[in-house]
Amino acid sequence: MRFAILLNLLFLSVSSFAQTFQDFILRVSSAPEGQRPAIVDSFMNAVGTFPLIEGTTNVHFVYRGSASSVTVPGDANNWTISALPMTRLSTTDLWYRSETYEPDARLDYKFVLNGSTWILDPRNPFTVSGGFGPNSELRLPHYVPAPEIIYYPNIPHGTLRDTTFFSTNLNNSRTIRIYTPPGYEASSDSFGVMVFHDGLEYVTLAQANNVLDYLIHHNRIKPVIGVFVPPVNRTAEYAGNQMVAFSSFIVNELMPYIDARYRTRRHPESRATLGASNGGNIALWLGLNHSNVFGNVAAQSSNIISSISSGFQNNPRLDLKLYLDLGTYDIPQLIPLVRNFIPILQTKGYIYQYNEYHEGHSWGNWRAHVDNALEMFFPATPVSVTETGLLPDGFALFQNYPNPFNPGTSISYRLSAISQVTLKVYDVLGREVATLVNEVKGPGEHSARFVADGLASGLASGTYFYRLTAGAHSITKKFVLQK
Repeated sequence: MRFAILLNLLFLSVSSFAQTFQDFILRVSSAPEGQRPAIVDSFMNAVGTFPLIEGTTNVHFVYRGSASSVTVPGDANNWTISALPMTRLSTTDLWYRSETYEPDARLDYKFVLNGSTWILDPRNPFTVSGGFGPNSELRLPHYVPAPEIIYYPNIPHGTLRDTTFFSTNLNNSRTIRIYTPPGYEASSDSFGVMVFHDGLEYVTLAQANNVLDYLIHHNRIKPVIGVFVPPVNRTAEYAGNQMVAFSSFIVNELMPYIDARYRTRRHPESRATLGASNGGNIALWLGLNHSNVFGNVAAQSSNIISSISSGFQNNPRLDLKLYLDLGTYDIPQLIPLVRNFIPILQTKGYIYQYNEYHEGHSWGNWRAHVDNALEMFFPATPVSVTETGLLPDGFALFQNYPNPFNPGTSISYRLSAISQVTLKVYDVLGREVATLVNEVKGPGEHSARFVADGLASGLASGTYFYRLTAGAHSITKKFVLQK
């Protein structure tokens, strides 16, 4: 008899849940008090892992246990300890909180019990390393995990070497980690260089060496040397009163050391520097003040101090390529700094790529997009110049904005002379998706709008390409549609 009752309760709870999470809540609330624990048990067993995602946007955080309060701080609320208080289901030990996020969002979070005890979500199998330890990871259905961060035992791997480096400019020492690509020892080639700020974290938390191995193996970038540089006095060196001394350390001490001991390409277009948060700030500073050394700069979720913004705004355009990205759930103070910096780059005519992702200020975000910067700076084959040869001065195709996009995005380009122009969109198989421009255009800047929902065939989420052809010259760039 007892077994039959439990089976009936299981059926009721699962069938109720099959409608909506709210139906389950109502089912428990309306059941006799003595039956509620069994309904909750059957629900928890039926679902198994949490958070529970309903459809593509509705998220239900669930915790079961004894507590006086439970909250859900994380990327979505700037890690405010009191944020997102959970509701306890009456006369049970089940707590829940329902939220709505974008279908492709990826966010770090934890539970806080009784206002002070931080724990991982015990029923979530996904965790991600952060600067203060592991966090639980919320993945919405359209989020695609980055394959390049994984260690693949069956592909060639580069070599990591540590060396202790003393800086006379800063009067301190630090451990520098050097990555040489697979086959370096057997080769006589010279290689480009990428300098990573917060370098050891880019290895331990962002798996940047795995990213390099993967991209090189799949011929997505040219083999490069990675130089992973940790800070000693992080705030002062990256965004404070030691920025000039730190820059001198990088430019006048570290880079000559690397050049003397490794086979490097020394032209600025073969050198890049990358960092996140304040690390992005020092990367931009190095590009602004030392473009004769670094021709490529990447800044992720970056702080951008006013002297950097004004320097790019008020000085002549430098010979730089720039990559920037931002989380829409990033630190609130940083979001306008980055978004207001992009029009400066566009107005000055910089070659840049800018992406926003539905993520937060976290290593889980940054590690998944290191490949974008590397592919922009060190492409395995020329992607901006076709067999027609070198592009004329003043001819440029800019990265679309926003990117990723849904449903629409803007594409800007610049012509050096009056030309017959076509601007077309292709899928990854090379099939034409849309023609945005097919007419004669005069010299100067132009823009076109691409709206995926306007196509009769409809487009799936994924990577696409847009190609600008003007006369005998052509440029191709990629962009991402995320529905």
